[in-house]
Amino acid sequence: MSLYDAIARLYDPWSRSVTEDVPFYVAEARRVSPGPVVELGVGTGRIAVPIAAEGIRVIGVDSSAGMLEVCRESAERAGVAGLVELHLGDLRAPPVSERVELVICPFRSYLHLGTDEERLRALRAARELLVPGGRLIFDVFAPGADDIAETDGRWLEREPEIFERADWDIDIRMLTLSVRGPSGEATMALTWLSADEWGVLLERAGFEVEALYGWFDRRPFRGGEDMVWIARKTNA
Repeated sequence: MSLYDAIARLYDPWSRSVTEDVPFYVAEARRVSPGPVVELGVGTGRIAVPIAAEGIRVIGVDSSAGMLEVCRESAERAGVAGLVELHLGDLRAPPVSERVELVICPFRSYLHLGTDEERLRALRAARELLVPGGRLIFDVFAPGADDIAETDGRWLEREPEIFERADWDIDIRMLTLSVRGPSGEATMALTWLSADEWGVLLERAGFEVEALYGWFDRRPFRGGEDMVWIARKTNA
């Protein structure tokens, strides 16, 4: 059972203000239309359903049966259920047999991996899903001092009746994030890395970095909190 099962019905209201990444991932998916695109950590379909609405087939993988149920309902409401294929599974070993041009892992899902061994396993698994020259696109963050100071150890109302608490441990670079609301609550651990460390892992996993952006508007990365990676599968 995934910890996200407890907040599957809370997730969309909790993250309703997060929209800036959707057009970015949809634009990247259009480049491989009609797909399929594999989305690792598909969740409730916040990205997958808009991609499918463009007529692009999406294969979604998530470890939470509850989140997949919400995703399936969202796809049905949007009239794109026939374009969204969902699989229960781990992003370190996604149960997908097709080979595709694009794998995406949005909304910082790789931060759930706590060790380099797990990260490498996940990155190599994503590489196995790609055809030669295929691309992996994902986003992660490394917090700034201001963000830590403003949020550490405090319950903040993220959305009406939905509260979030961030407990930062900068020594081990771990965020313990708690969320609670009318329909559930959960606590999760997110572990961050520097851009240089992600770059090394990508190279070890068999990728070459095509681009590193500082935000979804494709501004150059200049050492800020957010990283948007585009990596291409190498031939080696």
